[in-house]
Amino acid sequence: MAAPVFKEFMNDDEAVKAVDELKTKVDEDNIYILTHDDDHTKRVANRADANTVGASETGITTSVKNVFRKKGDELRAKFEELGFSETEANNLESELDKGAVIVVVKDAPAGISL
Repeated sequence: MAAPVFKEFMNDDEAVKAVDELKTKVDEDNIYILTHDDDHTKRVANRADANTVGASETGITTSVKNVFRKKGDELRAKFEELGFSETEANNLESELDKGAVIVVVKDAPAGISL
């Protein structure tokens, strides 16, 4: 499995544009949107026609645990499920705290960048 590729955006429109461009290069089933707020994540994902990290990605055990976790712990778990290390997940969750929208390509083919 290839390492995930990601990029942070501070603007929803830029994130949506990046997803549109990615769809010409990668399977859209591998494109995910993460933000610090579930409603914000859903809005951006719907606009971009991209995925959110749900039970099918995390598995039922992690999904149930996320119900009881603090938001930061839940987001770090989601990043780890997408293939990021614990350290990377911590760093990315910190960026979400600052209002970033993060676009992730899971199982990105070699040479793909955002």
